[in-house]
Amino acid sequence: MTYSPSRIIGESRSSRILITCDHAANTVPPDLGGSLGLPVSDMARHIAYDVGAAGVSIELGALLDAPVVLSNFSRLVIDPNRGEDDPTLLMKLYDGSVIPGNRYADAAEKARRVAAYYRPYDTDLARMVARREDVAIVAIHSFTPQLHGRPARPWDVGILHSSWDSRLSDPLIDLLEAEPDLVVGRNEPYPGHLPGDAIDRHALGAGRHNTLIEVRNDLIEDEVGQRHWAVRLAPLLEMALAAAKD
Repeated sequence: MTYSPSRIIGESRSSRILITCDHAANTVPPDLGGSLGLPVSDMARHIAYDVGAAGVSIELGALLDAPVVLSNFSRLVIDPNRGEDDPTLLMKLYDGSVIPGNRYADAAEKARRVAAYYRPYDTDLARMVARREDVAIVAIHSFTPQLHGRPARPWDVGILHSSWDSRLSDPLIDLLEAEPDLVVGRNEPYPGHLPGDAIDRHALGAGRHNTLIEVRNDLIEDEVGQRHWAVRLAPLLEMALAAAKD
């Protein structure tokens, strides 16, 4: 089977929502030898991909009749949710782990990976975004309960948005905060806008509706949790989009 940097599910589905999952896979492409020199235990961690995010994205797409665009390479290969000039585009050290396959990666190797994986994924994402004028981008990510030995993160889910476009995120946060069993973070555990990231590239400049959902990964590490969160989020997203101002 020919390797592709992206995977698209339900390309012809009818929803205006487009589900994206930039950190869906911990795959290392064949031309990198299928490995970055890390042990299997590290490749199964959040440093290599967003644990559980792909499963939530796929389930959510099926429930909403929405297309889903997923990356098919590890964020450690090259990070598709960063701008091309971002210093974290190609990580050599992440959360205590040195990435052997990246240790000696120079500018030429970085440019090669951008051309081989980052841009083809971005092109497929752009094509799916352009399929309809009223598209609403819903990016699914997950976060680790604890990072760099810092205090445990209390949120079950975080909703990220830029300071100048929270049209979809505001009603979604309101709906999630109305759930009595959830701890919801606004622009937690990360800032809501990273210049050059996927939302910036594909939504903000064109004024497209968007939101980024971060689910704590211990809640979605298995299929039961992934299905639970997809079922929970699907109706809230439909209600939030109906309430969002144009």
